[in-house]
Amino acid sequence: MGTTQLETVPEPKYWHLKTVLSEALDSEFSVGEILPNERDLAARFGVARATLRQALEQLELEGRLQRRRGVGTTVAPPRVGVAVGSEQHTWPGAAGDAWQPADCTLAVPPGAVADMLGTDRGEVVHVVRRSRVTHGQPVAAELLYVPAASVPDLSSIDAPSGPARARAVLRELQRLGLEGQDRAVELGSARADDAKELDRLPGAPVLVVTTRFFAEGRTVAVSLATYRADTCRLTFGDSGGVEIHHDQERRAS
Repeated sequence: MGTTQLETVPEPKYWHLKTVLSEALDSEFSVGEILPNERDLAARFGVARATLRQALEQLELEGRLQRRRGVGTTVAPPRVGVAVGSEQHTWPGAAGDAWQPADCTLAVPPGAVADMLGTDRGEVVHVVRRSRVTHGQPVAAELLYVPAASVPDLSSIDAPSGPARARAVLRELQRLGLEGQDRAVELGSARADDAKELDRLPGAPVLVVTTRFFAEGRTVAVSLATYRADTCRLTFGDSGGVEIHHDQERRAS
């Protein structure tokens, strides 16, 4: 295959290269296929490796590529359809919830979470860890922060640890009358623990959905859900909920 030289364009070279690479992915590569190494790709397109890396990072952010441990850079499959939740008055763990509880610990939440909960910084809260798998693929990990005041009748004897403890916290939380919730979505980078659970590399792009749950006139729980940005596309429905749908427009041949 001959060398493809890029013409001089007004836009950044890496951005134009991204477009060229995207066309190559559609015409020359299949889903799951491993791309040539950076040296060969840079030589083919006549660009510096730094420029190539910028283009590859952008394609990963857009969900066209995946970096996999011990494998390399591969062509990503179409984004998976996952419903984050279109119902505004549903507690975590309610009937039909697709999240699976994994563990529950007592820990000090991040300062920003403590501020949202209205607890003192340094105050220990229940931290429920949950995960979500769609089509056999891990797509999201969640940390749900619940102050002791939100679940005053929780017994440490009945379920001292593990998934049973997590379910107990969720069950007690559902005893409150949910008054509403709000969500915020932002782009972030995967932390080491999230990356391991989601089978991504640390620093990989993720979508972080922060949800506050309101009852008794206050915030009674805060959820930080981390979604794989390479597999998920968020849309907002008329109900105000967040849903993730299949990306029907993109298909690697």
